[in-house]
Amino acid sequence: MNQKLFTKDFTLVVIGQIISLFGNAAVRFALPLYLLNLTGSSALYGTVTACAFIPSILLSPVGGIVADRVNKRNIMVILDFFTAAVILTFSLFMDKGNMILLLTVTLMLLFGIAGAYQPSVQASIPALTSQENFMAANSVINTISSFASFIGPVLGGVLYSAYGLKPVLWVCVVCFLLSAVMELFIQIPFQKQVSEGGILKTAKSDFAESIRFIRKEKPVIGKALLVVCGMNLFLAAMIVVALPYLVTEVFDLEAGAANRLYGFAEGALAAGGLSGGIGAGIFADRLAIQKSGNLVICCAVSVFPIGISLGLVSSGMINYLVITACCFSVMVFSTIFTVQMMSFIQTETPQNLIGKVIAVIFTVSMCAQPLGNALYGVLFEICKGAEYVVVLFAGAVSLMIAVRTRKIFRKFSAESV
Repeated sequence: MNQKLFTKDFTLVVIGQIISLFGNAAVRFALPLYLLNLTGSSALYGTVTACAFIPSILLSPVGGIVADRVNKRNIMVILDFFTAAVILTFSLFMDKGNMILLLTVTLMLLFGIAGAYQPSVQASIPALTSQENFMAANSVINTISSFASFIGPVLGGVLYSAYGLKPVLWVCVVCFLLSAVMELFIQIPFQKQVSEGGILKTAKSDFAESIRFIRKEKPVIGKALLVVCGMNLFLAAMIVVALPYLVTEVFDLEAGAANRLYGFAEGALAAGGLSGGIGAGIFADRLAIQKSGNLVICCAVSVFPIGISLGLVSSGMINYLVITACCFSVMVFSTIFTVQMMSFIQTETPQNLIGKVIAVIFTVSMCAQPLGNALYGVLFEICKGAEYVVVLFAGAVSLMIAVRTRKIFRKFSAESV
């Protein structure tokens, strides 16, 4: 007998995610944009966003270990309350002291909380749904994430352009408080695991166990992870830095309109994720895991029209439309790929390891992001007036990685069983 997907507890997780991720998307849109408007420097923007990723990388494995040993509901509630407190503190002190330092520390805290938070959400899916619903459940979570990321930057861009940063921050505080209260009513099955020794010894043992599982029992996951790292370094990081920099600083657009248009472009990114998540859910039974490499190739190919347009077209609005459409395409393909990978990992990983394994995957895949952000911040600064060179470089390297590693995904199904 098939268990229904939308049980009371899974539904509450979904609603809590809608509210929490909306706040997350809005604040992570507004703060870096405020920095870019304040300084106009792509190098500083890339450096600050790179620093922001470091706590996320460090805390993601901790979040995975904790997710397997502490009630996942409690983790979500505590971290949402803490996020609200961080944003509230920033809003109270933003007019006092060194703004760049304060903004950097705040972003680091927010990214670190997100790194510790997400393993609990992903690890809760197997506890709340049956195995036949894993693909659909992951599709729902990814769709919710994309929907929130779609609405967050769009509304954040409108609020930010019309009223400034503070109203955006207050809305985000309310979102995280509502999410935390909602999550108090979730019941996630939890079985306490036996700890061996102190906290550090337990953490070391858990982390080593998850690494051993990926390397020895499921090596194909490790191979796929290397591909993801390469794409994060050369493709994802380029989009993260290029989109705000090109739209707000390079394209010939009026300043207030540029900020709103950047919000719409971020919304288009999220809309692509939303479309990909819905598509992955609808076509869950038809998506072959061994063909996932084709999705990565499509992501890389989608970058080339941006570089070509930047090199040949002088109109800021045309370039804006091209980059927005291409980012939408990248997100459609990357989201379908993410849903496939996450469903496979949840199916193949034992319950007592799933939080730790997901955390290791998040950690390793994110390691490339700060390096890429810093790299492209410097490259765009060096190539002022010839930004198309940087974009075409990113597309060419990403396509090489995707084509050369497609065979890994072709063997994915065979090696995993």
